[in-house]
Amino acid sequence: MRWRGVPLDLVLAAAGTALDVLLSAKGGGSALLPGNEVIPMAVGVGAPMGLVRRAPLAVSLYLAAFLVFTDQVGSFTSNTAQMLLCVSIGLVAYRSGRRPTCLALGVAVAATAVNLADPGIAFTTNAWMYSVLVPALPVLIGAYLRGPAGRLKDADLTPDVLLAGGGVAFTVLSTWTEWHSGTAPVWGVGLLAVLGGLSLGVARRLPGLVFMFQSALLIAADQYLNEAVTTCLTLTLIALCVFAMRIASWAWITVTYVTCTMLASIAIVQDSTEVTALRVAVLMALVTTPVAIGRYLGVRQAAAEAEGLRLRESARLAVAQVRADQLLERENIAREVHDIVAHHVGAMVLRAGAARYAAPEGPVADALADIRETGHQALEDLRGLLDVLRDPGRRPDMAADPAAVIRESAERMTAAGLQVELELDPATAHAPLVARASAARIVQEGLTNVLKHAGPGTQVSVAVTSAGQGLTVHIRNGSPPTTIERLPSSGRGLAGMRERVRALGGTLSAGLDQDGGWLLTANMPTAPHATAPHATAPHATAPAPHTTEPHATAPVAGRTRCVTDRFFTGGLTGGGA
Repeated sequence: MRWRGVPLDLVLAAAGTALDVLLSAKGGGSALLPGNEVIPMAVGVGAPMGLVRRAPLAVSLYLAAFLVFTDQVGSFTSNTAQMLLCVSIGLVAYRSGRRPTCLALGVAVAATAVNLADPGIAFTTNAWMYSVLVPALPVLIGAYLRGPAGRLKDADLTPDVLLAGGGVAFTVLSTWTEWHSGTAPVWGVGLLAVLGGLSLGVARRLPGLVFMFQSALLIAADQYLNEAVTTCLTLTLIALCVFAMRIASWAWITVTYVTCTMLASIAIVQDSTEVTALRVAVLMALVTTPVAIGRYLGVRQAAAEAEGLRLRESARLAVAQVRADQLLERENIAREVHDIVAHHVGAMVLRAGAARYAAPEGPVADALADIRETGHQALEDLRGLLDVLRDPGRRPDMAADPAAVIRESAERMTAAGLQVELELDPATAHAPLVARASAARIVQEGLTNVLKHAGPGTQVSVAVTSAGQGLTVHIRNGSPPTTIERLPSSGRGLAGMRERVRALGGTLSAGLDQDGGWLLTANMPTAPHATAPHATAPHATAPAPHTTEPHATAPVAGRTRCVTDRFFTGGLTGGGA
């Protein structure tokens, strides 16, 4: 369950009140206040926490005033007020700007100093240090949580393991003989020593938090275990070095440097120590050294990252240059192909048009008109292929839907003399467009091969059907009516159809049937998972040996015996396969 809004505010208020009840109940009432004031004081210090998310600065000012009041009346609630004041000013630093944070910190330092001062006892330098550090620590935490440190890009854990292992070994070996000398239990001191060493293992990823943790350990050691102060100070300097390496902001480095200098003075300088300029310079140099080392390592790391980025950018530019050179070469090839082929095809179209006007009637005129239209279509297809050469990422669009292309191919071949029987299954409308487009291209190529190698007058049946999760194309032609003159062939028609079908994970077979004709069958799966790599796609059945593509022998002028047009119902258009 997520606590939001008013419920969360009520929980915070209840938690603050309960905390004071637990801390102050055994202390009894104040000597300056009549009666039992535990519950009213608990409500007075805890209830404002319900507003801390909405008005952290106002709550901080209230708690600072309440801390001074409880200290003057001698109430144990001052301890709770001190803790809640640290929470509220930390939230101010996290959510507010610099001015509200400085105001809250100044008021908190003054209230903390009043709380630490005892009547009749001189206010020492250490007391002033604690008055500043106690409120400053949550402010630093709140400001740090805004994220001055970027994410660590280095995934190698070796430096972290070495830091953690070396930290544990150093803390344990340098302090274990003194664990029993303080007032704290031995297991507690040992646990803190191990945690202090292990925390260095995450210092590169959480430099600010580890520095704060080491600072807290140094303060605790100064109060309860003086023998471990030197060890804790060393760990704090190491944490400062890592912080300076990871954080490039000089403002944050200055803050941590000043904080570490104050901590070092608390740990080293005693009340009886004479403060001289030389000792101050040595202390400042002591804290400056890890900062200098950390910044040097940080600059080296940044330079290495910049060099890696430069190399990657250079490689990317080199690849882009190669790509540009390839596109330029494709452009040159496309231009040359267009200049050569389009010139000849255009001349053919113009001559066919001129001849068409010379013989406006009869079969010759129809043939010339067909030549003219075919030439125009060839020019359009040529332009599409040239676009692919210029831009390999682009695929030519099919101007009409696949069903229209199949019908047009059947009608064109019928006009050329084939006797075509066409069957288009309406269920194929649900097949993917790429499969339907491939089927249309196979029908085009198959009928062209029949006309080229078997000649006019040949009976052809074309069926495009959908069964289960596949699309099937059957092209069957009978024996040629008579012997024909073989036409020139590139030998790539059948290979191109095989490649097209193989790209979809299907199979293609072509060969003589039992009646002496030719049968071409293409099966193309339509399920998304059916596409297979080219290397593993089955090869089509090899055709009988011929010097040209199959369907050989001879033409007879013929007419269309039957055209059955059960065509596709989906009117989609798209790129051809």
